[in-house]
Amino acid sequence: MKVDTLITNIGQLLTMDKKGPVKGSDMNDLTVMEGAAVAVKDGRIKWIGSAEKAVNIQADKTIDADGKLVTPGLVEPHTHLVFGGSREEEMALKQQGVPYLEILKQGGGILSTVNATRDASYNELLEKALFHLDRMAMHGITTVEAKSGYGLDKQTELKQLQVTKEANVKHPLDIVSTFLGAHAIPPEHKEDPEAFLSLMSELFDEIKEKNLAEFIDIFTETGVFSVEQSLRYLKKAKEKGFGLKIHADEIDQLGGTELAVEVGAISGEHLAVASDNGIKQLASSNTIGVILPGTVFYLGKDTYPRARKMIDEGAAITVSTDFNPGSSVTENLQLIMSIAALKLKLTPAEIWHAVTVNAAHAIGRGYEAGTIATGRRGDIVIWDAPNYKYIPYHYGVNHANTVLKNGEILYKRGEIR
Repeated sequence: MKVDTLITNIGQLLTMDKKGPVKGSDMNDLTVMEGAAVAVKDGRIKWIGSAEKAVNIQADKTIDADGKLVTPGLVEPHTHLVFGGSREEEMALKQQGVPYLEILKQGGGILSTVNATRDASYNELLEKALFHLDRMAMHGITTVEAKSGYGLDKQTELKQLQVTKEANVKHPLDIVSTFLGAHAIPPEHKEDPEAFLSLMSELFDEIKEKNLAEFIDIFTETGVFSVEQSLRYLKKAKEKGFGLKIHADEIDQLGGTELAVEVGAISGEHLAVASDNGIKQLASSNTIGVILPGTVFYLGKDTYPRARKMIDEGAAITVSTDFNPGSSVTENLQLIMSIAALKLKLTPAEIWHAVTVNAAHAIGRGYEAGTIATGRRGDIVIWDAPNYKYIPYHYGVNHANTVLKNGEILYKRGEIR
């Protein structure tokens, strides 16, 4: 057999090759191959087997994994990739106990990012997004979801989506786009959120026609959009052929988790205060819970999502950075894996399912990303780790040694290509 790339002498190989999403107790059932090898041809996985049998394979390039851990590329299912500016000045205010509403009055908070995004040029936003994508790639991410939501007007929301589309062409990472125009209520529509939702829904046809997003998302929360408003908005999106996502039950328990299940959303996201009933409904549905522990950590809160209960009830979950400039400023999904172990009480096996196969299904890429299987994309990470338990154990650093995208080396320790 002749192939382009052969990775051999693998210590532990996680293929994550399961029909997903993987739910409940199955998330703790992890198959580990030892002494393995993987071959890639034309950007796709061609062969998987033992290192002993790999000696008969002819390869243009052979990579000696030197007994290291090898896994699928990580899948990042929830980010706010495209935005202008930054908000480091707010950290001191938060430390002083200044309420978020007061920060808003001082010109900070999400409206600060909205103003910066509106003011930024297209090229400025694109350059910034590509920079963050490089950081994600360096940390082992090969597929990422990106939401708009920092425009809150037609022009800027479309600008964000167009930047995302071009970034997907210019950067090796695969980007899945989500329209989150209903992220907050801008000051000019504070007294009439219905009019604002109507304005955002008027963009659906153009977004569909120009292929700017696959999913529609909405922030269902006290002071933002109610369950009833969210239901009407998401029904319109579904009628237009979009997949659905929901920012739900992050702060107040409004029934957003139940709504995600009711409308058949591919994912309910945050779910920090999901009710017992909501968790039961999630477990009995095809909706995936996207859990964002980094947000709770960064905001200094004490109450983490009940991810342990969700799995125990039989749900499929994933974890994400929630990368954004206000409440979770990190591109490092490995750090979130450690927080998932320490604060969500997930096992290493559950965490690996959460950042590969389940994350892929949460963004409609279960057929392409998150697994190492014959015919799938050659998205592979070689880790500076002896086994799969080591990554969440040793927190706060980058363990990625080599990242391959479609079988080509994208990142190698010390350099980004």
